[in-house]
Amino acid sequence: MSGFLNSIGRLRAPKRSPSNTPTTQTGFFDPLPSPGLEFTQQPLNSSSSSPQQKPLYLCQPFVKAALVKGSFKTIVAPPKYVDVNEWVAVNLFDFYHNLNHFYGALTDFCTLQNCPTMSAGPTLNFLWPDQNQRLVSLPAPTYIDFVMSWLQKLLDDENVFPTKSGRDFPNSFAYTAKHIYKHLFRIFAHLYHQHFEQILHLSIEAHFNSLFAHFLAFGKEFDILVMKDLMTNQGMGQGVAELSEKWREMGILEA
Repeated sequence: MSGFLNSIGRLRAPKRSPSNTPTTQTGFFDPLPSPGLEFTQQPLNSSSSSPQQKPLYLCQPFVKAALVKGSFKTIVAPPKYVDVNEWVAVNLFDFYHNLNHFYGALTDFCTLQNCPTMSAGPTLNFLWPDQNQRLVSLPAPTYIDFVMSWLQKLLDDENVFPTKSGRDFPNSFAYTAKHIYKHLFRIFAHLYHQHFEQILHLSIEAHFNSLFAHFLAFGKEFDILVMKDLMTNQGMGQGVAELSEKWREMGILEA
């Protein structure tokens, strides 16, 4: 269902800003005005020859921890008589809202000192465009706060997410929705890579796995899931790309 853009129904966005979100972003651009520029892969410690330890989220019993059993296909397909455009918009809002809650529980661990880069895999570091459109490395909490405040601004913008009856979404909404999904995906990727141990300590791994599996199934259903950011130069998946593949092997996600 890649062609989900025609018109979208009414959606109400939250009015509060995420915790620890900066009120100004001087010197940095929102990602949307520069399509393609804001994502890249930056090697991290690529010279290290030591073998990488298997991430905890790929180990039993954590990899199968979930609140939902069976296929996620049934909960991502739009219900009968529900406009597919409205379904996409409402789900993106819910993913943003729910992920923001999980991130809020981890902000004590995701600090400038603990996460000096937006790492999401052994050789993966997401970058952000500065005022000169140069890609720069940011601490993860800064990167995530930029993303969340950008998304909050989009959700509150009547020209992007209109809430009044009779108003259609703009023609660029499909493009916007794909960017929203992509940046939420990167936050998931960082939290799994850097903070899964804290997720275990908080005993929320089943909840987090279920949310992410739902998120992945939704992205596949509507053709907005792109794994290329998580591929090594050798074409191998890393980080949550490995988790996605593992869940497919286990039947949690459809192949």
